[in-house]
Amino acid sequence: MKIVILGAGQVGRTAAHHLSREEANEVTVVDTNEDLLRDLQERLDIRTVAGNAAYPSVLEAAGCAEADILVALTSSDEVNMMACKVASILFRTPTKIARIRSSEYTSRPELFTAEALSVDVFINPEQLVTEHIERLIRYPGALQVLDFADGRVRLVAVRAVRGGLLVGECLSALRERVPENEARIVAIYRAGRSVPTNGDTVIEHGDEVFFLAGRDYIRRVVSDLRRGDAPIRRVVIAGGGNIGFRLARALEKSNQVKLIERDPRRARRVAELLEHAIVLNGDAADEELLIEENIDSVDVFVALTNSEEANILSAMLAKRLGAHKVMALINKPSYAELIESGSIDIAISPQTVTIGSLLAHVRRGDVVRVHSLRRGAAEALEAVAHGSPSSSRVVGRRVQDIRLPEGVSIGAIVRGETVIMANRDTEIRAGDHVIVFLNDRRHVEAVERLFLGPSSR
Repeated sequence: MKIVILGAGQVGRTAAHHLSREEANEVTVVDTNEDLLRDLQERLDIRTVAGNAAYPSVLEAAGCAEADILVALTSSDEVNMMACKVASILFRTPTKIARIRSSEYTSRPELFTAEALSVDVFINPEQLVTEHIERLIRYPGALQVLDFADGRVRLVAVRAVRGGLLVGECLSALRERVPENEARIVAIYRAGRSVPTNGDTVIEHGDEVFFLAGRDYIRRVVSDLRRGDAPIRRVVIAGGGNIGFRLARALEKSNQVKLIERDPRRARRVAELLEHAIVLNGDAADEELLIEENIDSVDVFVALTNSEEANILSAMLAKRLGAHKVMALINKPSYAELIESGSIDIAISPQTVTIGSLLAHVRRGDVVRVHSLRRGAAEALEAVAHGSPSSSRVVGRRVQDIRLPEGVSIGAIVRGETVIMANRDTEIRAGDHVIVFLNDRRHVEAVERLFLGPSSR
């Protein structure tokens, strides 16, 4: 598949890194910064083109005439939209994806038609990150909460803590606590390594446990792994930018929210737009301010400023002063794992959150949702089964009869409104939405081939 990526910023580089690692993809990256492109080309097996991403000559040089997908990820909404329009008119590029952040555009869906802006899919990273953080706050104790099948099934990552009812028990004990068809543990990582997930596997303190569950059973499984975290009531947000403001607006009706913004004009503007949240003008890394605002009684402190250094420092300070849980927005994915091993509970990577939305439109087969896990090493995807027993590799077959690569498991099946936690004897039918967990994302192509319809082979 030929893919042209416009923009070599953090999201563009992450997209190039993920997509170029798959043998079937030929990736070209366009940016005005030649130094960035040179560095990227040294690290990855890609082509690069220097120039304005909206110029026809630059898009032609990047190979838009032969490209299957154009992914416009520059920092400018207008450049991204214009590039999609040019690619549609001049090169008939089949699929055009654009990063668009301004609600002035995204609130008007009539703009995103073939006759208008020619954007097939738009992605708003700020909104995706906001929703990601909001789910983490709604489910205390979770490291990740990811939606499948329009939210009917969720994949949750939890760090097991000594004292939890399931810690020290075999996986089979989960069936006694939760109805068999409502939850299933699909992966366990211990000291960074994957361990088997059969009925005899014992959950240990410190394990990173991934489980699939219906919405009504998530809290029960999390509490069984962590002794039950109290509901989150008090939230302090550092940073009143797009993400901080969106999060405050999403939480202010159900939580006690305080937002700290350094810029006085921005603080005044955010205060005018929020109804219940308290907005403070100040520095979130100011120890006196945090003590004055009773940071030791805060359930969650979330650092969301534009400076990742400020996020790290303020989150570490809030934790030292007694905040129960702290999160920090980290743009460099390589930092995230190092930071989480210290005093910061959760490092939020916008690139990791955003890449799943891109991958869902790049995957072959009928893949409708993709989530990147463990800094891109693992992946979970939702694919639709098509065809008949004679034409499909999965339809009409039991899970145990499907040739899955090592480290790949089918966790759940959504059939209409019914959620089925898969076991060895579960049979897949045409139209089923199948949720697949991959311990090693290098097996993505093999999984995609399983779900290619007869006409796609």
